[in-house]
Amino acid sequence: MTSNWQQYAELRERRPEYFVNPPDAAIHILSEPAEVAAAEKAKAEALRRRDLPVEWSRTGVVYRDEYGILLRDPVRFADGSLGTYIRSMPGSEADGVVLLPVLDGAVVLVEHFRHALRRWQLEAPRGFGERGVPAMEQAARELREELGAVPTRLVDLGTLHPDSGTATDEVRLYLVEIAELGPLDAQEGIRAARTYPAHQVGDLIRDGVITDGFTIAVWTRAWLRGLLPTATG
Repeated sequence: MTSNWQQYAELRERRPEYFVNPPDAAIHILSEPAEVAAAEKAKAEALRRRDLPVEWSRTGVVYRDEYGILLRDPVRFADGSLGTYIRSMPGSEADGVVLLPVLDGAVVLVEHFRHALRRWQLEAPRGFGERGVPAMEQAARELREELGAVPTRLVDLGTLHPDSGTATDEVRLYLVEIAELGPLDAQEGIRAARTYPAHQVGDLIRDGVITDGFTIAVWTRAWLRGLLPTATG
C-alpha cells in the first residue's frame, strides 16, 4: 500500500461516517486488501481499453492541501462489478457556512470575484469551516471578515449538500440580522455590498442574474420559512 492509502486509512478511522456501508448501499466501499487490489485492476483494465492512463485506477488520497481532499475509493457497484469512485472532502474536514445578512429588512449580497469562473458573482457571504470551531461561531467570523458586521440575531436554516454526487461537503445555512455594515474584505475579492428587498432577490434568481447555488439555497430556505419580508405592492 502506498502513502496515499495510508492517508486514506487514517481518514477512514478519523471520519468513519463517510466510509460506512449501509445494508442497502448501492455502492459498497471496499477495505480488504484483496478486494482493493481487484477493484484497482478492474479500473485499470477499463482505462486501458479507453487508452487512458492506468494511474487513474490507484485508490486512496490522490490529492490534499489546506482547502480540499480528493479521494478515489475502491468500490463494488450494485451489479457486482468492481471499480473506483472519486469524491472530495473539505481540507479542514469541517462544515462550511453560508450567510444571508438582513439589514433593516433588506437582504445584503456582495459582489465577489470568483477565480474559478474568472468573473464577478452576486452572492451571499460564505466561507470554509475550521476544525474545532462550531458552525455558529464560524458564521459570526465570516460575517465580521467579509462585511465587517456583527450579528444581532442568527437563525439556523439547516444544512445543504452542494454536490452529493462528488463531494461530502455539508454546509450550514444561516439568516443573520445585522445593524450596520463595516469595511469589506477587499483582499478576498469583494468590491461591493448591495442591499435588495427580499422579493427582488427572488426575481434575480428567477431571471438568472444570481447563479450561485449557495445563494439560491439560503434565500430559498429563508423565504419558504417565512423569515423574509414579502412585497407590499
